[in-house]
Parts: sequence; structure tokens; C-alpha cells
Amino acid sequence: MITIKDVFEDYKQLNYIYTVNETEALSLLAISEITQLSKASIKAFPEREVSNDQAEKLKSILAQLQTGQPIQYILGVTEFYGLPFKVNPNVLIPRPETEELVEWVLSVAGGERQKVKGERLSILDIGTGSGCIAISLKKNLPEALVSAIDISEGALQIAKENATLNEVEVNFIHADILNYPPAPRTSLPAPEYQIIVSNPPYVTLEDKKQMHTNVTDFEPHTALFVPEHDPLIFYRAIADFALVNLTSGGYLFFEINESYGQETVDLLVAKGFINIELRKDMSSRDRMISSQLAVRS
Repeated sequence: MITIKDVFEDYKQLNYIYTVNETEALSLLAISEITQLSKASIKAFPEREVSNDQAEKLKSILAQLQTGQPIQYILGVTEFYGLPFKVNPNVLIPRPETEELVEWVLSVAGGERQKVKGERLSILDIGTGSGCIAISLKKNLPEALVSAIDISEGALQIAKENATLNEVEVNFIHADILNYPPAPRTSLPAPEYQIIVSNPPYVTLEDKKQMHTNVTDFEPHTALFVPEHDPLIFYRAIADFALVNLTSGGYLFFEINESYGQETVDLLVAKGFINIELRKDMSSRDRMISSQLAVRS
């Protein structure tokens, strides 16, 4: 019989693709998913045997990992902000730094909720992908009206499934933020928003050279890459949209390319946004921005 220790040894074949720590993390995740054992239990009892069926599934996962395919796509699920999310190649895999953006939005949303007594807080997520931002916000702000836009019908299908999985209602909209307003059949709802948040495409072709192939070969390029000559194309379009659709004093949040922190700040200043704050993520990289629409007189 094969033991958990044997599986870890087998998975060391991945060391030619990943670092030792990454290989161990992938091994632990695969074993946990297939055996339904906690990671602590797996580490504590490496001599525990796995069934033949489990061993075959783990071998299959290993073969797919050796092609560079992300384990989240192989398993079809990942975790974000403590919630389960289905993922497939139509959507980006949610990243830990985006959880920090959600945390920031929630901290501001609490105060905004007090300001709009008698009304429901209205939030829009632009470029929702798997729906991880919109759904996490709705789960933690159940009284809020949360909408989410994406250009990809495939992404929206996964996002809708994730909303059902997490038992929340989000208004999903098929639209292209670069060509707004969209056609009448996909027109956006009329209400204004107190908060707009977006993690848009921001990876340049120069950045691509530094990225792991398990991202560049498998994750959707339309959700990742921007033209080298105009890396802020989405930020400009979303800022223009926010100028019209945010309520007076409303907030605009972005996840950003760490190489364009100051440029993104300058763009927002030029558009007339105020109280702009550039924050670093857990790895001390410029990764998110908050700004406010000036109070309309």
C-alpha cells in the first residue's frame, strides 16, 4: 500500500518546475483535497495509507501538474477570503493580495453604510472574473446591493455558479468597460454606486517575461495583459466611468501593477479624484489604491 509519505516523495518530481516550498505546498493541497484530511493531520501522520483509488487520483494530478497546469484548475476549486470558489481557464485564479483589497473595501464600506441610513449601500465590481471580490463583499455585507461586470460570458457563468455556491445574490452584467455605454441589451442599471472596485488587467508584455508559465500558458490572457504602449488603459476607462456613476464622495478602489503605482495616482489626480491613497501589499509592493470622488456641490 502507498502511504502519504510515498506521495510526498513522488511529488518531488515537481522540483524541476517549482521551488521546494512550492512543491510541498502543492503536494499538501492535492493530498488534502483527495483524502479529505486536514493539512495538520497529513503532516502529523505521514505513515497513513491512502486507498488505491486515492493513489490513482493523486498520480493523475501529478501528471497534470508536470505540464505546468495550476492545481486550482486541476481541482476546479480554490479558496478566497475564507470562501470556496469554482475556477476554470475562463477566469483568473484569485490571489491572496486581492483579499487585502477586499479587506480594505470592507473597512470603508462599514463607514459608508452609516452614511446611507435608510438606503442600501450599492457596490460595483468591474472585471469580476470568478466573482471573488463581488461575492466576498456581498457575503460580508448582506444588505448591500452588489453588481459585477465582465466582458467574458464564460467568466460570468463561473461567477454565477460561485454566487449560488456561496448563497449570495449578485447582479451580474455582461459588458465591456472599454466600450461603454454597451448595447441596449446589456445596458447597465441606472443606480449610482457608493463604491466601485476593480482588479482589471494590468500585466505588460515585459512583465510576462518574469512570470511563471503556469500563469502565462493557462490563465486567460484577456484578463491578464494590457498593451505595452498603454498599460493604464483599463484604469483610465474605469476612472471615467466612476466619474459619472459614483455618488458624490463615493470611493474607487483598484488593484494595480506595482510598477505603475505613481502613474496610476497621477491619472486619478488628473481626473479630479481626491484623498488618494496608495497601499503596499503583504509583500511590500505597491498593489492597491483608494480614491474618492469630490463632493458635488
